[in-house]
Amino acid sequence: MSRPELILLRNEKFELEILNLGATMCRFSVRLPDDTWRNVILGSHQISDYLTSNLYVGMTVGRVANRLGKGKFELEGDSYSLEINEAPNQLHGGSSGFHSQYWRVEDKSDECVELSLVSPDGDQGFPGEVKAKARYELLANGAQVTYTAVTDKPTVVNMTTHPYFNLLGETSGSIDEHTLKINASRYTPNHPDGIPTGEIRDVTNTAADFRGGKKFGIAHADCFSDGIDRNGGFDHNFVIDGVGLREHCQLVSPDGLTLSVESDQPAFQLYGGNHFNGTQIGTSGLGYVQRAGLALECQGFPDAPNHENFPSIRLNPGETYSATTRWIISNSQNIVE
Repeated sequence: MSRPELILLRNEKFELEILNLGATMCRFSVRLPDDTWRNVILGSHQISDYLTSNLYVGMTVGRVANRLGKGKFELEGDSYSLEINEAPNQLHGGSSGFHSQYWRVEDKSDECVELSLVSPDGDQGFPGEVKAKARYELLANGAQVTYTAVTDKPTVVNMTTHPYFNLLGETSGSIDEHTLKINASRYTPNHPDGIPTGEIRDVTNTAADFRGGKKFGIAHADCFSDGIDRNGGFDHNFVIDGVGLREHCQLVSPDGLTLSVESDQPAFQLYGGNHFNGTQIGTSGLGYVQRAGLALECQGFPDAPNHENFPSIRLNPGETYSATTRWIISNSQNIVE
């Protein structure tokens, strides 16, 4: 039987704590000039809480992140029916997806850890045995994760990390005063159940236009007045401009701490943390208020196998799936040395 294991990565400026359950980011701390550390992501107070939470706090999600409409897709003429865990759809790979599994620690050092997971053929209804790896490492200016996967038969793979960020610290309350910029000229509108309609829409003159940066509390209100709210506010997929490793978004705290999220993935899911209600006990033992953190998820398009105009998430034998996300932290007001 697998057991929980916490792995602490540390350099002069950053600490990253990884849990082998769900290949989860539990803490991501920044060293301040007064030699104190500020944890800028949300986490669970006890390891057992990760097994019962439905908010995927800091966890690795897969085999397919985000939603698959009605838990179905077709591949090479075959139809696949998946476990439904967010009726009528599947969310984040199902109730026993990658987030709920114990990953094997393959290698670790002071600044890097690599974990692996084998997902058998038929797991949560998906075809093919998939061998996945997650490699977390500290950088001089932040941290990054690289996911890789291989399969023995055609399947679909779309993995991501699900951290919630609050740059004032994980116990500081709402992120409404943070400024968010998203480098996306387009987004994918949703049906009420969160499944994309298939349209790829220009963000111009909509509440989904974050290109110039705006305070999230204002954006949250605009989401309702514009009539595009879903799941209590923002829970939307943005089509990131450009290709390759590039900045997806930038988040700035009221005191100037700045997070730049970079990734090679085509899209970015923004979830506003609308379901936190004080009952979810965080890393420091305090309850998280509504919008205590923003989930910033770099990934492929949701429900991609069911939309021919969306980038494919198909993985074939002989190919290697790869996805990298970087979290770069700086500060114009010299909070970070």
